[in-house]
Amino acid sequence: MKSSIVIILFFAAGIISGLLMNGSDLSIGSGMSDYALHFLLFLIGISIGSDLKVFKIIKKLHFKVLLVPVSVIIGTLAGVAAVSSLISDVTLNECLAVGSGFGYYSLSSIYITELRGESLGVIALLSNIIREVITLIAAPVMLAVFGKLAPIAAGGATSMDTTLPIITRYSGKDYAVISIFSGTVLTVLVPFMVTMFL
Repeated sequence: MKSSIVIILFFAAGIISGLLMNGSDLSIGSGMSDYALHFLLFLIGISIGSDLKVFKIIKKLHFKVLLVPVSVIIGTLAGVAAVSSLISDVTLNECLAVGSGFGYYSLSSIYITELRGESLGVIALLSNIIREVITLIAAPVMLAVFGKLAPIAAGGATSMDTTLPIITRYSGKDYAVISIFSGTVLTVLVPFMVTMFL
């Protein structure tokens, strides 16, 4: 939760700085965001590849573990499609691209900003941060109402890192591996799904 608050504070500080600059050109070149994005993907690859223990546990669980990220994808896209009918300024594909961030705000917002502009990028950033914050705050309620997999589904891609401690605390240590697997699969799919919809 603390990391989410820090992210929101930095985002707010950026907005305030932009307002105080009063139209001055403070934009960072798109080349810089490309380098940051590639470096971020490199670090994700190291993180996933270095934890061999996870792959052994997943092998024991067989194909059933695949149902969790598949359910998250179907549920997220169905929910986004339903909400998109209420929004007139954003197309269905743009809404699906935002939803395909699965809570991974840093990666999806950069992709969406470069492909469709800053407005949709900010929407992606905010919606994915909100998804993470809701998971952190409402995990106990989700668990009580929907079961132990609900916080994992709500966390989306963040269930492998940021929301993992809260998921482990409420769903139990047995669900940590499922959470890491689901988050890893969704994280890998984010760049492909976002660009596919846009």
